[in-house]
Amino acid sequence: MKNGGSNPPAPGNRCVEPPGGANCRPGGFVFPPPMAVILPLAAAGAAVGAWAYGTYEPNSRIFGPVVGRGRRDSRLAYLTFDDGPNPDATDRILETLATASVPAAFFMVGEHVRRFPDIARRVANAGHEIGNHTLRHRKLHFQGPRRIREELERTHEIIGATTGRTAKSFRAPHGYRNPFVTIAARRLGYAVFGWTFGVWDSDPGVSAEDIRRRVQRKLRPGAIVLLHDGDGYDPEGDRRRTAAALPGIIADAQAAGYTFRPLAELVPFQPRRS
Repeated sequence: MKNGGSNPPAPGNRCVEPPGGANCRPGGFVFPPPMAVILPLAAAGAAVGAWAYGTYEPNSRIFGPVVGRGRRDSRLAYLTFDDGPNPDATDRILETLATASVPAAFFMVGEHVRRFPDIARRVANAGHEIGNHTLRHRKLHFQGPRRIREELERTHEIIGATTGRTAKSFRAPHGYRNPFVTIAARRLGYAVFGWTFGVWDSDPGVSAEDIRRRVQRKLRPGAIVLLHDGDGYDPEGDRRRTAAALPGIIADAQAAGYTFRPLAELVPFQPRRS
């Protein structure tokens, strides 16, 4: 350094624009154009956002086909129950459905089926659809292909061996998915379902009347209604409030001109892939 002057800029950083150019700064250094930084960051942000939407939005088709609602031009609706079977709630729900001649779909946890096989068989014998809801109610979005296949395939086997019925539909716990979920579901010939709305009936602070009112307020043509006849993490979790709310839910819907239909009618048969 001579005469107290500063070091010259490194050759690779010298400003080659005319003095005062947009990218020149005092000292001769070159700053990258703002868009050269913004565009990659924006692209990365969009990719992360799309991935998050595909993961956490139960009806997103980013990772593959999913059914979240039926036709909107007629007053049809679809009842679905997750996380069973359950010793306190499922049989009461079956009694209500039988009395009202209403079909429903039950997305069952494999370990709960193994624990309560008689209840699972009663669901099947009543003619309701039985879907796969994983073996242990694990959140699948951070799982790899081997673990996801185990969760789905073991449950598929348990449901078939216990009820004599082949599951043809799948719903991910909490709706969380990744691309490996789609691959595993496709191998089993499953239709993947989301839902149109839930009412947080699994919240311990909600009453049966709250559950009833929430369904009545949200019901729309083609709605797939998410309810719970069990607790995914506790095989004996209390879902009696949902069971108590169901007669009123059905009565309110029918009074408003709705008919409940089998969930299976929303999707054509998908052959299992080897």
